[in-house]
Formats: sequence, C-alpha cells, structure tokens
Amino acid sequence: MAQLLELDAEVLAPYLAELTGCLADLMHRAPVRILDLGSGPGTGSLALAHRFPMAAVTAVDISPQMLHRLDKQAAAHGVADRISTLEADLDEQWPQTGQGGPYDLMLAAAFLHHVADPARTLAQAFERLRPGGLLAVTEMDFFPRFLPEDTGIGRPGLEARLHAATNTQPPHDWTDRLTDAGFTVEARRPFEIRLDRTSAGPALSSYAQVCLAKLRSHATEVLDTDDLAALDTLLDETQPHSIVRRADLSVRTSRTTWIARRP
Repeated sequence: MAQLLELDAEVLAPYLAELTGCLADLMHRAPVRILDLGSGPGTGSLALAHRFPMAAVTAVDISPQMLHRLDKQAAAHGVADRISTLEADLDEQWPQTGQGGPYDLMLAAAFLHHVADPARTLAQAFERLRPGGLLAVTEMDFFPRFLPEDTGIGRPGLEARLHAATNTQPPHDWTDRLTDAGFTVEARRPFEIRLDRTSAGPALSSYAQVCLAKLRSHATEVLDTDDLAALDTLLDETQPHSIVRRADLSVRTSRTTWIARRP
C-alpha cells in the first residue's frame, strides 16, 4: 500500500499541486501548524510542506512502518526539519500533538472512511483547529483507469468491466457530517484528472501495474475466466502486451475534496 500511495503522489503531482493551491487560496493567513491525519507514507505531508514553506507539519498514523518511510522521504526532500511524525490510533482519544496552540490546517486524505466513528473524529479535529482554520477531507472516487478500450488482449472493455465488478462501495459524502460537527463547508471540489504519458511521467507504468494488480486480487470471483486470463496476461511483464511495455497508457480518475472551516 505504501508503494501504491507513493506512486500515486508521483504520477498525480499536478493534482496535488492543484489541491494545495486551492487550500492556499482559501486560507485567511499562511498556516504555521498543519496536521496530516492518517498520513500513511506522508505524500500529503510532503505536498503541504512544499506549498507552505513556513509551516511545521505533523503527520499522524497508526503504522510505524509508514511513518518511517515518511521520515526517509522528508530527509530526501530537504524538509525533515519541518515534518514530524506521531504514531497514534486516531480511533482512540487523540494524544497531545505538540506545543504551539491549535492547528491552522488539517488534511484527512482517503482516511475518514477508515475510522470507526467519523463523528467522534471530526469532533476531535474541530477541537484542535483554530477558529478560521481549514479541514480538507479528500476521497479517491475509485482506482484510476489506465488502459485503452481495446488492449489487443481479449474482448474490448476489460478495464471497464473490472471496475464495474470491483467498485461496489457507495460514494462518500461528508457534507452533513462536517456540518453536524460544527464546520462550515466552504467547498465541495471535484478534481477530474486526465494525464497522458508525458504529463504522468516515467512512473506511470509502475503505477498502472500496481493498481491493476491490486484490483486483480479482488476480481477472482467477479470476473469471467476469459477476462481474468486477459488481465493476467497484461500483468505478466514477460508478455509483449504487458502493462509495463505499453506506450498507450494514460491516467483517468477523479478525486473529491470537502474544504470546511471552523467558524
């Protein structure tokens, strides 16, 4: 999962720049303290540290392995002095997260749907955010699509069938939950991401391989045998039509961000 998230951030760097730019436009003042909730390997923390060069970022996650990866990445990006990590279970009472008063900005990226009690999590976020501060809740609508309609393997439309079979969860909508917690929702911002190979960069093939392999692990019981065989051929790096050998990949996906302010 850490590899998937890091590849996601590398390939979708234009989206992260757009997202953090949107937050910068809505801030009443430049943030000094930022909290990244459920940070994982810290791709959001790094993006926020680069966008807001005067801010200190605290990344909180339950996984010490994820936080260790973030420590290494922060050092590699030259921001280790501004990113600190905190291992904590955010389903429990939140720990004290440093000195310096309430936070100016919080990010919860693909995190809130994992917690046991979102209302409790949002209440704790509200308590630790300064008046006028922002909370950004982002959700990945589903895995990206990468393949052309006809891959040259099996029937056309394989990726569409794979997504239809594995995307079984209803879409998230945090508007009412944020309002109930006392926030004012200032924006519900959809991001439509369309990147060709040039825009996506050299990590595109690895990103597509990891994402499609992840979906393949959930598809055994929901795709027919012909589609499974075609997908296995695409994932086989030794095959001429394999994902890692293709020049016709692109990224098509969408993300949604709720930006809420504490009054």
